[in-house]
Amino acid sequence: MDGGTAPGADGAAVPLLIRGGRPYGEDVMDLLLVDGRIESVGTDLEAPAGVEIVEADGCIVLPGLVDLHTHLREPGGEEAETVETGTRAAARGGFTAVHAMANTMPVADTAGVVEQVARRGESAGWCAVRPVGAVTVGLAGERLAELDAMANSRAQVRVFSDDGKCVHDPVLMRRALEYVKSFDGVIAQHAQDPRLTEGAQMHEGVVSAELGLSGWPAVAEESIIARDVLLAHHVGSRLHVCHLSTAGSVDIVRWAKQRGIAVTAEVTPHHLLLTDETVRRFDPVFKVNPPLRTAEDVEAVREGLADGTIDIVATDHAPHPRDAKDREWDQAAMGMTGLETALSLVQHTMVDPGRLTWRDVARVLSEKPAEIGRDADQGRPLAPGAPAHLLVWDPRPVRPADPAEHASRGRNSPFAGLDLPGTNRLTVLAGRATVRDGVVVVR
Repeated sequence: MDGGTAPGADGAAVPLLIRGGRPYGEDVMDLLLVDGRIESVGTDLEAPAGVEIVEADGCIVLPGLVDLHTHLREPGGEEAETVETGTRAAARGGFTAVHAMANTMPVADTAGVVEQVARRGESAGWCAVRPVGAVTVGLAGERLAELDAMANSRAQVRVFSDDGKCVHDPVLMRRALEYVKSFDGVIAQHAQDPRLTEGAQMHEGVVSAELGLSGWPAVAEESIIARDVLLAHHVGSRLHVCHLSTAGSVDIVRWAKQRGIAVTAEVTPHHLLLTDETVRRFDPVFKVNPPLRTAEDVEAVREGLADGTIDIVATDHAPHPRDAKDREWDQAAMGMTGLETALSLVQHTMVDPGRLTWRDVARVLSEKPAEIGRDADQGRPLAPGAPAHLLVWDPRPVRPADPAEHASRGRNSPFAGLDLPGTNRLTVLAGRATVRDGVVVVR
């Protein structure tokens, strides 16, 4: 199995009968897919003539995954990733839709750029691509971007973020929250106080003190989240917190939800597993923004995801060219890839220990991200009439992760060599197989 492209033309939307799988990990059912939709769900379904049968004994069937936080790098960063390679990686991971972050070159802060990204996604065809629009012009944090023009463009942008940078000016953040209300948009905030994190290299704590690296205090994230949930409440708008990483942040979001504030939050797969202890290796593959936190923080975000305080898992897939990571720690770029390992990590950290069911996984990796991003076509129940976006996941195999097999151009995965459970048997987009047994399918 590798991330290459399978020969043949079996990517066409021929009718499929997925036989003997377990939708949401529950009762064994068959699913018949015809003309891009789920035709029927039941036991012992008949296979009409010309239907291809996929045996799914022992496998979990889930709605196609939706990532609210992907860096596709194009335009401008094609050395790291392109829409083509990034969406192939997404399909291998079981995703049928991704939201492409705005920190490209040029920045996605105009209708023209977001439409360009959307068109390239349509042309690639491996999954739906929903561009995220920048909140401020050039991500500079000085004046609002063309939010209305992007919302009313062909790309129909509903998620806006300066991710990679924080909208730190409270007046600008308030104006952005007020503006997106008119078209039911959401501001996805990268919560990082810039003054409190100047020169920061890793989480501020015992490990940073012992290593002599500049610390990145938890309060730099928590203070921005606290401010923004109050702003969102004040103006009655939707706020989404990107890659929440500290126990204190979980507490603030829990407090806000108890008061009816319209806040949602995401956690990355890597923050569900890795801690700041990994930095002792001085391997820049573990350098990420926000930084890896303590074991207590990891336990808090797991608990927050399990009890619904944290709404979704989002990958923050951030590919880099080799020379951007193969440097001394303080010079290396921040970020790690994640699309192709996300579901294995969620199984490993949350499902196998009994903290989430597979139905919960459908909620946090498909239904809720689609709802936050206003993707009406994605995250739909596995029921007759719904679009046939789904995946067939075999939870039984365990094998070491190997970034060399990935379809992404990025090789900066911190999980190389780690034994991870599960494998993607099939990804289906609008009734068409895009991945079979880990291999991207030729159309």
